[in-house]
Amino acid sequence: MANKKKAQAKKQAQANGIKTQTQTESQSKPTSPISPSSPPVESPLLEKPTGPTADDKKEQGNVAFKAKQYSDAIELYTKAIEMKSTEPSYLTNRAASYMALKRFRLALADCQQAAALQSADHSSKTLIRLARCHLALGSSQPALTTLRTVISLEPTNAAALQLQEKVLELEAHLRNFDSAKRQKEWGMARLALDKCLQSIEGEAGEVPTQWRLWRIELELARANWGAANIAANDAMRLDPNSPEILAVRGLVLFLSGKLPQALQHVASALRLDPEHEAASRLRKRIKDVERIKEDGNASFKGGKLDEAVTLYTECLERIGAAEEEGKGGHIRATLLSNRATTLVKLERYDEALIDTEASLALLPTSFKALRTRARIHLHLEKFDAAVADFKSSIEQAEFENADADVRSLGTELRKAEAALKRSKTKDYYKILGVPRDCSDADIKKAYRRESLKHHPDKGGDEEKFKLVVEAHAVISDPRRRERYDMGEDEDGQNDSGMGGMDGPFGGMNPVDLADIFAQFQGGGPFGGGGGGGGFRFHGGRPSGDFGF
Repeated sequence: MANKKKAQAKKQAQANGIKTQTQTESQSKPTSPISPSSPPVESPLLEKPTGPTADDKKEQGNVAFKAKQYSDAIELYTKAIEMKSTEPSYLTNRAASYMALKRFRLALADCQQAAALQSADHSSKTLIRLARCHLALGSSQPALTTLRTVISLEPTNAAALQLQEKVLELEAHLRNFDSAKRQKEWGMARLALDKCLQSIEGEAGEVPTQWRLWRIELELARANWGAANIAANDAMRLDPNSPEILAVRGLVLFLSGKLPQALQHVASALRLDPEHEAASRLRKRIKDVERIKEDGNASFKGGKLDEAVTLYTECLERIGAAEEEGKGGHIRATLLSNRATTLVKLERYDEALIDTEASLALLPTSFKALRTRARIHLHLEKFDAAVADFKSSIEQAEFENADADVRSLGTELRKAEAALKRSKTKDYYKILGVPRDCSDADIKKAYRRESLKHHPDKGGDEEKFKLVVEAHAVISDPRRRERYDMGEDEDGQNDSGMGGMDGPFGGMNPVDLADIFAQFQGGGPFGGGGGGGGFRFHGGRPSGDFGF
């Protein structure tokens, strides 16, 4: 009876899931590997570890970050993210490491991803870090939007309020820049842009590509070619594969007169972006200017001067004179100088002077334009200005190692100095009323005209008459004329032994006197017919009854 009750109790215990001592013992005994009826059972508490967890990697990253081993920290946080990509703290920690290395674009991407994961419950720490990245990259509006979210959650958050003040300051500088640029106040625009750059530098940030383009454009507008080249080179160095920077660099080279290099940069921009509109327009413009300029030069060399003027004018129209492009820059200065040289050959001196002044306003160091203006001044008898321009031209030609031009300019300078000296004493060409390149026939004709005009017995001025005779004595003699043109002193004395103004013929050639008197006696336009006896001298001048 007792055994029966004991058996019933055992069955009830098994039904309630209570292991008996016998069962426990039997389960604790090792099961034969060949026994299919009793497979091994592993307890969860006895699982072997599989390696470090994501949190372990994060903690290791934190240690590396505190030791300022930022690259190691980034690697460790990256492994944590790979193990658990939905944890925002891993992303924000990696962002902090990127920011420490000034790699703000990568930091921005991490902060944005973390903020998206926390969108249901915003983290002020994540958002402030995100705003800092925006500021460091020059994106003031996104930074302000992000900070407003933080301040709406925590109105007294000191870090957010302080950062907002910096962003608002940047916004003000950007507004000032935009306003000054629209009003073409280039100096003010440059000052405002410098303030923007200082804001970024204060955050050790990355200057936006657009700001670098603005800097180049401002220097072009200010015709500051050295600074424009430096800004373009800096932009190219930092972003060599930007079509926008390549195109603007091409514009700088074009306006600097370096057409082949400009074409190379534009071609590179179009390889990167075949649809780049600004680069396409610039390429056509460069090719047109290059072709028309060469046609103009060929016409000039071929003596087709009017045609050359027309072509140079067309080329200048293609270049333009936009203020934003430094009013055409060095390439426009070159074409104006070319046209001025052509106009000088056409003896259109007033127009040529206008062109040279415009050319030198764009490129004050052009020795060719200075030389052309010197020649114009010399023709217009502005001798002081001519001498000054010849000297400036020589200095610049020496700087450019143009030795042949230096030598020829030296000859022209000496002639200009001689002309200046004559202008302060006696200008024999002016006295006779002939140009400096006059022929012997021109001199003889002028001499007869001026002698008759100023002869005292004809009612003329005796002193002027003596100057006419003196002028003729010098410039009718090739050797004396050459010395006179070179600035050597010539006082009108005759080398033939005939004497000077005090001689019996007053320095006049007897043959020339005979011609003049023949005209007085009826053989010329002043003659009155009939004979009339010989002549006599009064006070060293001829006189007689010639019907004066």
